[in-house]
Amino acid sequence: MTALPMKMRWDGERFEPLGRSAQEATARFVIGAVYALEEISPRSEASHNHFFACLAEAWRNLPEDQSEQFPSPEHLRKWALIKSGFRDEHSIVCGSNALALRIAAFVRPMDEFAVVTVVNSVVRVWTAKSQSLRAMGKADFEASKNAVLGYVATLIGTSADELAKNAGTAA
Repeated sequence: MTALPMKMRWDGERFEPLGRSAQEATARFVIGAVYALEEISPRSEASHNHFFACLAEAWRNLPEDQSEQFPSPEHLRKWALIKSGFRDEHSIVCGSNALALRIAAFVRPMDEFAVVTVVNSVVRVWTAKSQSLRAMGKADFEASKNAVLGYVATLIGTSADELAKNAGTAA
């Protein structure tokens, strides 16, 4: 597990850890050692909320023939993340097609949102990347948001801009 970022204050000469970060810095870092510092821009709560409002609007407007495939906005979100490249991929090479089919049947229930395919003797498992604050920073979240909204907009026959506009008026 990765340690959470520490909050620091720049005083014009040095960074000073704030609150609990001071105790953590004492435990984690060696005095005199050099460490790389990276600024993390916080994600916008407004952008996060806008994303989920647009997703809900797209889900409500899915064509009837797709409503079974996406029984909830979460199903739609995970599918769109996978289809737009924000996914983890795992391949399992099996000795035969029959074994690959059995492995796929075993793997499918482990993640109801995963896309599991079999080609010859290879099982491919795609799972959606997490969009949690810890897993995705601002830039990655915005990229995934734009890709997902673009993808779901095409499913309902509109543009991402139009979807965003309609989600803003629906509430």
